[in-house]
Amino acid sequence: MKILHTADWHLGKRLDRFSRLEEQVLVMNEIVQIADEQNVDLVLIAGDLFDNFNPGVEAVELFYKTLKRLSLNGKRPVIAISGNHDSPSLINAPDPLARECGIILIGHPKAEITPFGTEHFKILNSEAGFIELQINNTDFPIRILHTPFANEIRLKEYFGENKEEEINKVLAHTWKELADKFCNDSGLNLLTAHLYMNKRGTEILEEPEGEKPIRIGNADLIYSDIIPEQIQYTALGHLHAFQNIGTKEKPVIYSSSPLCYSFSEAGQTKYVSLIDAEPGTPVSYKKITLESGRVLARKAFTSVEDAVQWLKENPNTFIELTLESETFLTADERRLIHQAHNGIVHLIPKVRSKELTEHQDQDINLSQDIEVLFKDYFKSKNGGQEANEELMNLFNEILNA
Repeated sequence: MKILHTADWHLGKRLDRFSRLEEQVLVMNEIVQIADEQNVDLVLIAGDLFDNFNPGVEAVELFYKTLKRLSLNGKRPVIAISGNHDSPSLINAPDPLARECGIILIGHPKAEITPFGTEHFKILNSEAGFIELQINNTDFPIRILHTPFANEIRLKEYFGENKEEEINKVLAHTWKELADKFCNDSGLNLLTAHLYMNKRGTEILEEPEGEKPIRIGNADLIYSDIIPEQIQYTALGHLHAFQNIGTKEKPVIYSSSPLCYSFSEAGQTKYVSLIDAEPGTPVSYKKITLESGRVLARKAFTSVEDAVQWLKENPNTFIELTLESETFLTADERRLIHQAHNGIVHLIPKVRSKELTEHQDQDINLSQDIEVLFKDYFKSKNGGQEANEELMNLFNEILNA
């Protein structure tokens, strides 16, 4: 069977003052198209469905319309778990209606899904943190261990009050117990989770800018070696770059966000993961590139002319633009830059510091004219940089007011 794994949609996300909703509509269409063209049997969405606990109406509408299309109106099971940006109660709320469309929404850790069936698939077994599906066109069951994001309070509620026990040990025990009870070579065995996970002994993986840090109990990081040996593929969410922190035989995949959501992701290509799987054998997967959305770029220039030329040559981008110069940007220069492009998110002027020499007088005469005094003060606070005419005009305007 074929499985599509995606995550970190962050519907409703903004980039500073810029809405990303139009881009999100396009990339959701692209994900649905991939699922249909590849004849996918099951879709896993590994958390951070929305960008905040109270998403706007348009983001919620896009979410449910996309899920309905992915489910082919109930023919294809879609399983979505909550992430650290999601409200578990909001994710759980439409559950009875979602089931009519073959959609399984899981908001809380150790949630137990009430068994139900459609004419295309049915839930054979369900336990806290586990479901087993049978899809009509397959001759084997699909077992899924599921762990949505949980903050420390919810973990205490669901996993107990033992503060001394690391969450790695708690999850290892919970997952192993479920895998030993339900998972064998007669079915397909999967895990989906929204966690900050890495391979033990390797370099710490960087979280994207703007991503709320995950803090779970006494541990910040979950290690991939606690995944039960029966699990053939682990579908993760939270980190926004595509990466396998498992092995070739047993992949543990962050599928990436569908769009670049912060400038720490500038230059990244975004993907979904397409898995070919059957019981008792290693799965194979491939990443499929997502083409939608504006490129994010971090660029630095030393002249306004060069910056304006690049901006005009790269219209379909969001930019963090640094302009390094000997003097501060004038209002006319700022206007010229912003007129050249409609996607400048940040404009960062960087004035080259002029080092004060040991021969320069560091004392400031407080009895001198206030305009001269301001010039000396500005110079002392800006590495010897002189205040330009525009700044002095503004100072005098304020002074006279």
